[in-house]
Amino acid sequence: MVHMGDTTAPRWLSDDEQRTWRAYLHATTLLEDHLDRQLQRDAGMPHIYYGLLVQLSQAPRRRLRMTELARSAKITRSRLSHAVARLEKNGWVRREECPSDKRGQFALLTEEGMEVLRRTAPGHVAAVRQALFDRLSPEQVAQLGEIMRVMAEGLQPSDPDADLPWLR
Repeated sequence: MVHMGDTTAPRWLSDDEQRTWRAYLHATTLLEDHLDRQLQRDAGMPHIYYGLLVQLSQAPRRRLRMTELARSAKITRSRLSHAVARLEKNGWVRREECPSDKRGQFALLTEEGMEVLRRTAPGHVAAVRQALFDRLSPEQVAQLGEIMRVMAEGLQPSDPDADLPWLR
């Protein structure tokens, strides 16, 4: 039995909120699947691997410390290690030891990895545009961007000791 004034009672979603939540889940699941299928078809890699290649391509000297790459990709270090091993096997990424930290490693985008990115990027951008931006008005794009920024800011922990997946 729920008592009035009971602050531990759940704040259930309204019907409108429930519809919005389900639409969000449905759309994001379909979008991720759409992008994964496009990248698997065009480059033989999942969306997460493409994102890692992009991050490395934009880094100084096309390399990042593995811990920084995990943080920016928002994935666990073990998942990153597995992904980088697959990318290394393809010749797209190479690991290098960190001279200033015996335990640290860098991931480096190879020339072959850069070429895969150059070939794959146009199709990926077309898939993103077709799935998202071509369906929205400029006002909706601006609103979506603002909504995503507010969500990300609210979810980004400020505590330096927060239990974050990319620190595990």
